Amino acid sequence: MNLKQLANELNLSISTVSKALRDSHEIGATTKSAVLAKAKELNYQVNPYASSLRKQKSKTIAVVVPEVANDFFGPVISGIESVAQERGYHVLIYLTHEDMQKEISVIRLLQNGRVDGIMISLSEETTNTAHLEELKEMPLVFFDRVPEKLDAPKITTDDYNSGFNATEHLIRNGCKRIAFLSISQNLSISQKRMNGYLEALKKNKIIRDSSLIVSCTGTEEKNNDLIRKLLRRKKRPDGIFASVEKLALSVYEICADLKLKIPRDVKVICFSNSQTASLLNPSLTTITQPAYEIGREAAIILFRLIEKSRHHFLLEQTILNSELIARNSTKA
Repeated sequence: MNLKQLANELNLSISTVSKALRDSHEIGATTKSAVLAKAKELNYQVNPYASSLRKQKSKTIAVVVPEVANDFFGPVISGIESVAQERGYHVLIYLTHEDMQKEISVIRLLQNGRVDGIMISLSEETTNTAHLEELKEMPLVFFDRVPEKLDAPKITTDDYNSGFNATEHLIRNGCKRIAFLSISQNLSISQKRMNGYLEALKKNKIIRDSSLIVSCTGTEEKNNDLIRKLLRRKKRPDGIFASVEKLALSVYEICADLKLKIPRDVKVICFSNSQTASLLNPSLTTITQPAYEIGREAAIILFRLIEKSRHHFLLEQTILNSELIARNSTKA
């Protein structure tokens, strides 16, 4: 039971219920009595964060990420820390390991008022945002993997345009059968990148082939099996657009096993912030996100929320541009 649900039960606004629970002079005695009775009936517990925030700040913020074993979230965290240090704040890092239940556990832990604000990038498994709704009483910013239907500031990159540009880049370099390797369909980034891919096919009058859209949501072994089957087809793709770097690296390994040459037999492009992309053989064409800038922008907005008493009304939607870096893996 959260504040929003309690307000719905009483058919009152969240603001009225909140004030009644705080014994505000603005609320009449009858309404206060009804609110307190219903709260007791439904076992509503006051969010301890709200009261602790009114008294003092912890000078600590939390960053919740699905993983750090890649070249995107590391620079994001560095960007966040650079802003936090300027303001004398500490940063706590929580990993969900792409597990929705771990994400829920972390969110519940952070509701106890130990931090002044939260930044979060969703896990692959997050299929609903009920646990995130409960954070509306505190400063909250989403970045990269964001919930589309939740009202809160969001920092993303131009995933749709980047997906479109990546696909057109392959087409311009001679590809006609382009496969898209996606991660979880629950994630906004995966959907937007795929929609950009589909729009580029449509613009260039290439008929959509659903069999070339491969959902790589399993273990690394299962994903590799899917990619191997894709590349063993009689009509295999001549271009592959991987939505994340780890899938592109799997393509490289499997092509080597199958004696397929990149880019002669198949061209490869992916989203990646890896500094080693240029060192691969052949060098890997990438869509590179401004990861450090994403972290800084997210932190700047979070601190604006922390400093504003009406923080939940600040709903910026910030979109930063990624860069296509052409290398040998897509060379015509």
